[in-house]
Formats: sequence, C-alpha cells, structure tokens
Amino acid sequence: MSYIGRFAPSPSGPLHFGSLVAALGSYFQARSNKGRWLVRMEDLDPPREMPGAAQLILNTLEAYHLYWDGDVLYQSQRHEAYQEKVDEWLLTEKAYFCQCSRKQIKALGGFYLGTCRHKKLTCEKECAVRLRVDKPITHFDDKIRGRIEIPPTLAAEDFIIKRRDGLFAYNLAVVLDDIEQGITEVVRGSDLIEPTGRQIGLYQLLNTTPVDYLHLPLAIDEFGHKLSKQNHAEAIDLQHPKPTLIQAMRFLGFVIPKEIQEAKLDEILAWGCSNWSINELPLKIEITTPFSNGAL
Repeated sequence: MSYIGRFAPSPSGPLHFGSLVAALGSYFQARSNKGRWLVRMEDLDPPREMPGAAQLILNTLEAYHLYWDGDVLYQSQRHEAYQEKVDEWLLTEKAYFCQCSRKQIKALGGFYLGTCRHKKLTCEKECAVRLRVDKPITHFDDKIRGRIEIPPTLAAEDFIIKRRDGLFAYNLAVVLDDIEQGITEVVRGSDLIEPTGRQIGLYQLLNTTPVDYLHLPLAIDEFGHKLSKQNHAEAIDLQHPKPTLIQAMRFLGFVIPKEIQEAKLDEILAWGCSNWSINELPLKIEITTPFSNGAL
C-alpha cells in the first residue's frame, strides 16, 4: 500500500510554532516514504473558530512551501457522513443517548460510569450520543514511543460521538475522514496520544485496519505550557519563514549544515526529506522551545 499522510489543523487561529512542528513532521514522513501528503481542515466546532483562519492556515503552509496533494477536505462538509454512522449505531444499539452533563460526571469522579447505557432514552435535544465500549483498547504501539498503555478506566469509558449541542465529536470525525482519505499513518503531536485507543476501537467497529501512529514531541514555553491557540501562542512569520522553518527542523532532531541553512526554502525542505529519520526525533514528550514569551 502506498503511503498517505495528512496534516489536519483546526481553524481556531493561525499556525504557531507547535503546529508547524506537527505539519513538518507529517510532511517529512510522507515525502521520505515517497507518499502523498494531504491537508484536512478540522472545522467541526464553529464557536471556537476564528473567521478567516482556515484560509490563513493554507496561506501559511504555502508561505513555508509546504505544498499538499489533492483538494483540502473540510469536515464541515462531511456532516451527512457522520450523521449516517451515528444513526446506524443508534439503530443497532451500538450507541445510545445520554443526558448526563459534564458537571454531573465531574461530581462522580470525572469518568462516565455508563449511567444512561441501559435507559434507552429517545431524546435528541440536550442529549449526547455515546458509543458502547464493549471491547476496550488498553494499549497500542507508537512508531517511536513503543507500547503505550491506556488507563483501564479511560479505556472502558463509553465516549461521546455527538455532543449535546449537536456538534460531532472529534474521535468520530477523524476516523471516518482518515478512512475516507485512505490515510495509512497519522503523524501528530503527543497531546493526542490519549484518544488514540478510542480511535483504534472505532476502526475495529468499522471492520477496518487501524492506521499506524507516530506522536511527535510537543513544544512548550518556559512555564511548561504547551504552545497552543488556547494558550495564545503567537502566529509564525509568513513574511520571513526561513528562520522559523530551520528552528522547527532542529526541534525535530535535524542537524542542519550551514550551506543548507543558507539555501532556498525548497532546497531546505528537499534536504529535510532526504535526511529525515524518526530515529533522530527527541524521545521526550515535551521540549522547551526558544520561541516563547513573545519571541515569535
């Protein structure tokens, strides 16, 4: 099977250094395997989106010469496919309506205990839809981290596939989209290790072979906070991309010769594709980046 990778940002803000690291990691892994690199816009949550962010993200990728293959897939255009699967699982009782609030679940210890599993609720408003987890995924293998154990309580939790507010859940959408696009390996930040077991469970429920997973180290600031849009990480520079590109490549383990640092963007990226090795990736989950405290 030919390699197909992807970068799937959410348009809640512009790309920051941490998201550039994720984009580069997935790009280099795809290109070094002579595969395709797709871009998917995970615009599932309109209240959290920034107007114009989707196009800004695409413009940023182009400014860094990270050119993708094919058309961009937008999750906002895939609602019918998500709803079809939710309806099918409700009909076959593989999923069920749940009226428990976050506050109620937090009061019971923070984990959902299956309160509504056997109630056979019929409400569609003010109810979430949860998937029955009858065969918990307790571990999986990561390409660089090896065996990842999942806490039993988390693994066995019936999880949400459609939220109380009517929005589709990330786990459902990401798996259906990865299958639709033929993704063979997911390269992403280590902050997404936790839901991986649930996603593998969805693959099994769909009678489809799960993708391979490779979770990259996270960039954090000097206070130990992950660089993220929620933490107000600053946007990367579109006008002068080379310094940030080189810094992100160093973050991913590259030792870049001086002549490559002085080369054009396309030459730097081509060198990166030829010299990419996941064995050079830092093993620590979180690494402090010099791009902090407004340095970007």
